[in-house]
Amino acid sequence: MKKHEEKTNVMRLLEQRKIPYKSHDYSNTNAISGVDVINALGENPDSAFKTLVTVSNNENYYVFLVPVSKELDLKLAAKVVNEKKIKMLKSKELLPLTGYEHGGCSPIGMKHEFPIIIDKSAEKYDTIFFSGGKIGSQIEMNLKDLKKVIKFKLANITK
Repeated sequence: MKKHEEKTNVMRLLEQRKIPYKSHDYSNTNAISGVDVINALGENPDSAFKTLVTVSNNENYYVFLVPVSKELDLKLAAKVVNEKKIKMLKSKELLPLTGYEHGGCSPIGMKHEFPIIIDKSAEKYDTIFFSGGKIGSQIEMNLKDLKKVIKFKLANITK
């Protein structure tokens, strides 16, 4: 018997808007890093994206989705959002700002709307994976459907 999956706010938001998605539960694995998570799901690590929140010197916040196997290039990212410099948000500031804890941050359903930039490599895949809003949950969907729920732009932002 399959255990009942606990719905996250991300899933509820997608269902309210009748936007198709697949959810993947990895809570029964020891996966911690994004690469471990996507390997536990048996999927391509380049199609799995981590959600990173940054802040500029002017206290503007930006959300970047980059493949779990890559790093955000802060210089490229700053250029894309027309800032001189951005830095990663401190872990302890994530929950109060976004409503999500570190390791479970999703681009969907944040407390506030921030500019979202997804690495251009996402275009190569029919679907991409990203956090479902809590540790142990991944969402899989295509970019066209993701565009129906969040505004984002695509850019080269990885090292």
